[in-house]
Amino acid sequence: MADFRFILALCVLILGIYGCSPDAASNRPAPLWVENTYPSTPFAKAYVTLDFIGPDTSESATPNPFTDLDLTVIFAQGDTRIPIRGYFAADGHAAETSAVSGNIWRAHFSAPTVGEWRWTANMRGPDGALPLDKTSGIITVSEAVPMLRTQGQYFRLSSGEYWLKGGTNSPENLLGYVDFDGTYRTETQMRGGESNAVDTELHLFAPHIPDWRLGDPTWQNGKGKGLIGAINYLSGQGMNAAYFLTFNIGGDGKDVWPFVDPEDFTRFDVSKLDQWNVVFDHMMARGVMMHVVLQETENELTMDGGNMGPERELYFKELISRFAHHPAVVWNLGEENGPVFWRPEGQTDDQRRAMIDRLTQLDPYNHPIVIHTHSEPADKDHILGPLLGYEGLDGLSFQVSDRRKVNAETQKWLSKSKKSTHPWMIAMDEIGAWHTGARTDAVDPRHDSLRRHAMWGHLFAGGAGVEWYFGGLHDANDLRSEDWRLRQNLWSQTRIALEFFDAHLPYWDMTACGGVIDRADSYCFGKDGLFAIYLIEGGTGILNLPEDSGTWDVNWFDPISGGPLHSGTRETVEAGTWVELGFPVPYDGRDRVVLLRQRP
Repeated sequence: MADFRFILALCVLILGIYGCSPDAASNRPAPLWVENTYPSTPFAKAYVTLDFIGPDTSESATPNPFTDLDLTVIFAQGDTRIPIRGYFAADGHAAETSAVSGNIWRAHFSAPTVGEWRWTANMRGPDGALPLDKTSGIITVSEAVPMLRTQGQYFRLSSGEYWLKGGTNSPENLLGYVDFDGTYRTETQMRGGESNAVDTELHLFAPHIPDWRLGDPTWQNGKGKGLIGAINYLSGQGMNAAYFLTFNIGGDGKDVWPFVDPEDFTRFDVSKLDQWNVVFDHMMARGVMMHVVLQETENELTMDGGNMGPERELYFKELISRFAHHPAVVWNLGEENGPVFWRPEGQTDDQRRAMIDRLTQLDPYNHPIVIHTHSEPADKDHILGPLLGYEGLDGLSFQVSDRRKVNAETQKWLSKSKKSTHPWMIAMDEIGAWHTGARTDAVDPRHDSLRRHAMWGHLFAGGAGVEWYFGGLHDANDLRSEDWRLRQNLWSQTRIALEFFDAHLPYWDMTACGGVIDRADSYCFGKDGLFAIYLIEGGTGILNLPEDSGTWDVNWFDPISGGPLHSGTRETVEAGTWVELGFPVPYDGRDRVVLLRQRP
């Protein structure tokens, strides 16, 4: 199959038109294997790829092409100048050839605005400037790329739309995949719950091979179908985010790293990273955000002793050069970052701030930066408190041990951050207990506690979305999982929640609310003239609506099966202190969301 980046480069150089992409070149049939068609995605936009003929070198050469040679391409439009760091691309087709040497150097660019962009390139080595086959040019951009950002407590596209996430937190070693070059397990003695897939130590994603479709990418005569098919399935269920580590040496899994040698952090595996990018291209085409987790708690001191030193700097630069052009990327400083009683070794406040500062400086696209938390409230207080208001940290990747406390903890940290100079976005990314997480449909078919507390409780606190963690001590766990279909009911309920918010709630203007109903087993989310209340096992209640607010329409929604809004036994209620809500129809003991809208 032709190399996708080569196709994009030809589009730029031959047509001079921005917006050409391999996906746009084919009319693909609707998938037969999913219950939902692919959702419309704001991320399936082409980017510009420029290839240069430069120094002929290799992954093992001296000077080191990763530390000693530097390609910079500056894109300019009016007074705007965006410097893009290029990278060594071997023969330009390394995903297909597994090449380790060559003279191709590459830079990617996603333009923030339409129109004409002029570019200039320069290459430097230890002794000064080095020759390139071209040093300047012009591209014409016809469609700008809407980048995913954060605005206050929510994600928001640069084109203006707010965006809630729903997706997978597992397997965290998604990139520990058998079809990637240079990928293997460095240790065979695993701690409890670690990955050990059937017939191989690496992921196969064999159940998702049938989900690959004609026209989808592969490499090297059909490699990649399992993982590409898995992304197809996830997107087909309406999910839009996936969490994965790019460096787990010394931690769980021990099967993901971008380097040639897992003990040498100065030389990168070009073909492996090109193959990663084939998958990342497909994630964008299918509307799946890349939640890039840069390290884990067990290895956060591995590079430069935790400092922002030369190893970590190079690691950040290489990932940004190769992958930051994708529109939906979140940089996560590290899983369970910081010292706790069960692992007292960890990065300090200053080391965390240094990482935030340098990522902010290096990333030309200003992708969101978050930090994954520990699970217990006291550990959050200790580690996150000093970061409140710190410019550059955009949010929290939340871990909570007790799912019944998700609503309160989300409200607590949103309130703290709003009082600071830089409010945070909070996403519910890992639900406890650590050994259980989200079990399969066969074990927990309705996922009641996850739906009620970890998802709707979080969203009705003002949270920005969820990713489901699969736990550590059962089959199909956080590192062993091969088949996302095993939790299809959970994806369905997540999609239903996201669709409800998008269709019925201006959630960016709403806050958690109390005192609206006389039930402690409820979550309330509202603004002037609008309340949404989650009622466990449905039922009814007594409302306390604002005095003199007139008539309110009452509608009910099923958070398990979805569907349209329905009337109950009372279609309207009048404002007052003691107002009977009425019952949903049918009254079957299932959870319900009641929507109250004030009439004009």
